[in-house]
Amino acid sequence: MTFNLETERLILRDLRMSDLEGMFELDSDPEVHKYLGNKPVKTKEESQKIIEAVIDQYEKYGIGRWALINKKTGEFMGWSGLKLNTKMNGITNFYDVGYRLIKRFWGQGYATESGKKAVDYGFKVLKLPELYGITEMEHQASHHALLKIGLKYIEDFYFEEEKIKLRWYKIENK
Repeated sequence: MTFNLETERLILRDLRMSDLEGMFELDSDPEVHKYLGNKPVKTKEESQKIIEAVIDQYEKYGIGRWALINKKTGEFMGWSGLKLNTKMNGITNFYDVGYRLIKRFWGQGYATESGKKAVDYGFKVLKLPELYGITEMEHQASHHALLKIGLKYIEDFYFEEEKIKLRWYKIENK
């Protein structure tokens, strides 16, 4: 499955094996994983499995996270987009908006810009009735990005599977 969306500064496209170096840079950084359970990858093989899993999601569900590419430089910046989740916080089979950026791209509005495009895609193309967002409770930058995207904070909850406290957000298609 091929995706090719654009914003003012970004290209959002399907993840590819050619993104392996960028994915490894992203997910091997302990600071990137500070609010993700502190489990950075150790090998490129682990990053390859992540890309393969996303490609599998494209085939199974017609959606998955997208590569986040700098429009001017062509540089891989991380990922953004929608994902089908099977169960969390009492909700089953829901789509969430997510993003993860290489550290040097933090604080420049890329999560918000790409997240707004993902919400637009979810509502206009996939015709979803609602989308959710999830962030670790202490992750203030992600909290603010989700609010700027248009999601509303709902509640805090404890995610037993990962043993972390999370925040839950929602936006409805109106």
